[in-house]
Amino acid sequence: MEVKASLKYARVGAQKARQVADLVRGKNVDEALRILTVTNRKTSFLVKKLLESAVANADQKKTIDIDRLFVKFITVDQGPLLKRYKPRAQGRATPFNKKTSHINLVLDER
Repeated sequence: MEVKASLKYARVGAQKARQVADLVRGKNVDEALRILTVTNRKTSFLVKKLLESAVANADQKKTIDIDRLFVKFITVDQGPLLKRYKPRAQGRATPFNKKTSHINLVLDER
């Protein structure tokens, strides 16, 4: 039985989030939580909270053994860009984009 959790509009680039997602894909939940705890990235904190949320969802269902859960798949998709402007010299402005991403996580029993 699958358990899902998702995080929308996370203020982190998709490419950076995919690097963290690759670390936990296919791992047991306990091992994934340990990896995310010691990984020194902003995204690891977000993915760790998402993983804990998915485990809480599984606990709520009462039909799944939490000790046997593993990360079945985790995907990181690009979200919308927040377009901003930075003031520059002589009254000019330079545009720049703040990237967002959508992270989807699915846990399953082994």
